[in-house]
Amino acid sequence: MTDDTAADRLTELAKRRGFFFRSSEAYGGVSGFYVYGPEGATLKENLEDAWRDRFVRREGHMEIEAPNVMPEPVFEASGHLDGFDDMIVECPECGASHRADHIVEDNTDIEEAESIAITDIEEIVAENDVVCPSCGTELAGEPVEDFNLMFETTIGPGSSSPGYLRPETAQGIFVEFPRLKEYARGQLPFGVAQIGAAYRNEISPRKGLVRLREFAQAELEHFVDPETDDPDLESVADVEVTLYSEAQQDDEDGEPVELTVQEAVEAGVVGSDWVAYYLGVAQGWYERIGVDMDRFRFRQHRSGELAHYAADCWDAEADTSAPGADPDWIEITGFAYRGDYDLTKHGEYADDDFTIFKQYDDPITVERATVDPEMSYLGPEFGGDAAAVGEALEDLAERDRTAFDDDTVTVDVDGDEYAVPVEKTGFSIEEVTEAGEHVTPHVVEPSFGVDRLVYTVLAHTLERDDAGEDADEDRTVLTLPPELAPTTVAVFPLMDKDGLGERAGEVAERLRQAGFEVAEDASGSIGRRYRRQDEVGTPYCVTVDYDTLEDGTVTVRDRDTTAQARVPVDDLPGVVADLRAGETTIGDL
Repeated sequence: MTDDTAADRLTELAKRRGFFFRSSEAYGGVSGFYVYGPEGATLKENLEDAWRDRFVRREGHMEIEAPNVMPEPVFEASGHLDGFDDMIVECPECGASHRADHIVEDNTDIEEAESIAITDIEEIVAENDVVCPSCGTELAGEPVEDFNLMFETTIGPGSSSPGYLRPETAQGIFVEFPRLKEYARGQLPFGVAQIGAAYRNEISPRKGLVRLREFAQAELEHFVDPETDDPDLESVADVEVTLYSEAQQDDEDGEPVELTVQEAVEAGVVGSDWVAYYLGVAQGWYERIGVDMDRFRFRQHRSGELAHYAADCWDAEADTSAPGADPDWIEITGFAYRGDYDLTKHGEYADDDFTIFKQYDDPITVERATVDPEMSYLGPEFGGDAAAVGEALEDLAERDRTAFDDDTVTVDVDGDEYAVPVEKTGFSIEEVTEAGEHVTPHVVEPSFGVDRLVYTVLAHTLERDDAGEDADEDRTVLTLPPELAPTTVAVFPLMDKDGLGERAGEVAERLRQAGFEVAEDASGSIGRRYRRQDEVGTPYCVTVDYDTLEDGTVTVRDRDTTAQARVPVDDLPGVVADLRAGETTIGDL
């Protein structure tokens, strides 16, 4: 089976069974925008709840919901206006625009072209006779340029207040840090999570949910004191992870290696203890939601592809190709140590405090250099620049008190130098008692692509066998974990007559009242109904038959094994709950 066949098969199933499909198809459709159907919307919600359970509740973090539109100064501070670009090349014949690094990857052996410089990409395009994917025209000699991915809008009438759709949910957390630290009582460490939509004007959206223009993220920003806050590495020390480091990627014969989290930290493969901790936590969570760990790895970002804010970053990657096909690795999560970049930048641009006051155990006495400039001298001497000169003197005193050792001190204001007699600066050294200090927290960020996780889980749980009830037909099965399955249990009457349909409706309602997602189906043979539910991942089916009318029992069938057991209707809600939680099996029954 080719990779294209695997992707096409998944896309066909997703559309036919209501998982996801392209939006606005009645108007021709728009690339990069998808609708989650009834099955997909519930699957996505269940996956988000599983993420919230592991990365918010169990970690003791808080969750917020920030706006999708934010004013321009936010993204000036964050660096997105200047550095949030992809490489674009335009076909001279048909005018189609393509992401240059992607067509290089598609036409060469290069796996990660995003980190390659634009001039080198142009050379690779020419040397490999890369052509336009749309019309086949040669692209050699065509310029490769940066294209900013931000969606621009205006806030209010007119164009005086530009805004942007957020390209990541993280900025909504960073911008609100001055308020959020109050909810954390000013104590580090603390984490803030958000699940929501983000928007990127992708050059060439492709492969369904893998590359979208509107997509969902589940992000956690964990604020820590780099001097004193350490993760609970012991809790994940023995977790085995597959690591594909930068060194292994640079080695022609390099391959991913299996290490425990503890071994990876001790060997320096993962440089940040906090990143290592979240790799260990995430490993177990991926297994929980149905990711095939034989088709999974953590890949370290190479130096050329690191984001402007990241000191180190690892991607969780999943291979979504069919068995036997060439691997198709997609990024599903980024684990970044962002340092203090974000809060420092917003502190420079915004009118608020993006630090935490760190109380000392005991007050300390320190020497501080201060200035008290004589403005009666600075004003006549420097005119309109007097205030700026005064501020420059204050900054210099904090940085380098030895600059005031001579009779004259020189400061720089916007490239111009000003000499000031030291006696006019009011320079002095004073002893002060301090109860604490202001620190800028560092940020550890696990950022999960929800849509790509949905795609991966579907790709990894989609199976086909010929072990179904009708031997002449293949059985397509989504082996979704029960907690993610859109429907927990389906209820069938053996036949829709003799009161069986009414009794099946009563059983279904009892299960709904117990809190389960329930489907009812009375159409076609039992075998076909089973297969329909197998195809959407329903883990359990209940059949109401004539014995039910006599003794009050029903047949419960397991999706993965097709094993069946008789269960009293009165016990059914508890049995389904135990099955879903993994506390019992059909075999036990």
